[in-house]
Amino acid sequence: MNKSDLIQKLSNSLTEFKKTDIDEATDLLIDSITDSLTRNKRIEIRGFGSFSTRERKTRLARNPKTGSAITVNNKFHPYFRASKHLKQLLNN
Repeated sequence: MNKSDLIQKLSNSLTEFKKTDIDEATDLLIDSITDSLTRNKRIEIRGFGSFSTRERKTRLARNPKTGSAITVNNKFHPYFRASKHLKQLLNN
């Protein structure tokens, strides 16, 4: 499911809201999560999971084209951990 599928599904089940309002609310939710992650804050949605950032340390890598060694600087990447409830739903 992509973003437009999610918006369509929400607008079908929430008929009292306009599709544009649902689209705006979805954008606001994604922007809020993104903003919190860029400030290195953790987001927890009970019953769904938590979003956080993790650091990848500086490492030595290889250029696949030339085979020469290059240094990849440390960087942060987003990390999602599913809640127990979500894991149970997936496995039942």
